[in-house]
Amino acid sequence: MVERSDGVIRASELSQYAYCAQAWWLGSVRGLPSAHVDQMEKGTAAHMGHGRRVRRVNRARCLAYGLLALAVLAGLAGLLGR
Repeated sequence: MVERSDGVIRASELSQYAYCAQAWWLGSVRGLPSAHVDQMEKGTAAHMGHGRRVRRVNRARCLAYGLLALAVLAGLAGLLGR
């Protein structure tokens, strides 16, 4: 039996249980490895890549808002400086 150090049931476990209770039991209770380790590693890598892209887009969005704010301030300064 596999011991849980944090006692947390993760959403992925609920999903696995809903899809196939026996597969969940074999992996979570018996501790047997999945027959699809390669596919799971590829999925993990894909999720990590997606996370990096999301962080990059969020940084670009913050930069764009900052540049927009600077442009507005420069425009106001130009109007008020006349």
